[in-house]
Amino acid sequence: MAFDENYCLEQLKKLLDIDSTTGQFRQIQDYVCDEVRRLGYEPIETHKGGVIVDLGGEGDPLVVTAHLDDIGLMVRHINEDGTLNVCPVGGLYPFYCVMENVNVHTRDGRVYSGTIGRIPNSLHVTEEELRDALGDFRKNVCVVLDEDVKCADDTKALGIDTGDVIGIEPRFKYVNGYIKSHFVDDKAAGAILLAAMKEIKEKKITLKRKVYAYFAMYEEIGHGTTYLPQGVKDILAIDIAPTGPQQNSDEKKVTIFAKDSRFPYHYEMTSELRNCAIENKIDYVMDIFTPHYGTDADGSVLAGYDVRHAAIGFGTANSHGYERTHIDGLKNTYAFLMAYIKA
Repeated sequence: MAFDENYCLEQLKKLLDIDSTTGQFRQIQDYVCDEVRRLGYEPIETHKGGVIVDLGGEGDPLVVTAHLDDIGLMVRHINEDGTLNVCPVGGLYPFYCVMENVNVHTRDGRVYSGTIGRIPNSLHVTEEELRDALGDFRKNVCVVLDEDVKCADDTKALGIDTGDVIGIEPRFKYVNGYIKSHFVDDKAAGAILLAAMKEIKEKKITLKRKVYAYFAMYEEIGHGTTYLPQGVKDILAIDIAPTGPQQNSDEKKVTIFAKDSRFPYHYEMTSELRNCAIENKIDYVMDIFTPHYGTDADGSVLAGYDVRHAAIGFGTANSHGYERTHIDGLKNTYAFLMAYIKA
């Protein structure tokens, strides 16, 4: 299948430019709906947040899902000095985000820039305290606003309050084929899915079965695809395949997931995927992800749907931090997806 690399990267950058900490879905959902319509499809918006698109085909419906929500922060309390005490939304850790730039979104639509900082904040003044502490959102990490605030009342006057959502700057870079950014998980998969939809429509590709694309908005907290269209038989998640010690996943390859921290993926469906990869000469590996990993395919099973579930993805380093993958990993994931769904 032809992979439109320029379109995929363009969509990835556009998706990354939209803050979408879990729960803050409206702007990115509106963007995806507009792009889906531009490609010639009609999106269906779920009530809680999420976009489902019928890609065509007949019989035994398959859902292919990618999530567009990001890990991030929420204002927990306004400190006496006007800085923000924060708590994580999803699996975000201080050592992966301290010193990153952020956007603080108020409930009335205002946006303020800031930085995730340490308390104390200067190595030259308090060297030992900074050297020894990894950081704790509850104790010695805060968001410092790029505003002239000196006390809690100054910050409250800006309209900032407990419960406001904070998005982290992605810092996208594309160097020698390597894609570096926060939130490669899972906006790169969203871009792959849009690229597949573009080719299906433009080339009038016949699908071997009915296929739905599902852009989920709550994967990072565990309930992205706990609703499925009627009659769905299988769900295939596209997500990152974390690299690391004792992992087979590679940034330039596509991974078939055998098991994650919840349970094994459906054995027969996973075997189908493996056979498809072999028959189509896809550069793939099999891998297992424990103890801290799951996908939206799990959510559908846990919600009680009688479906087979499986997952594939591109090898990705530094998961939930400043992530890195390679364009070849996206290409192989794309080729695998198209080989699996086309007639």
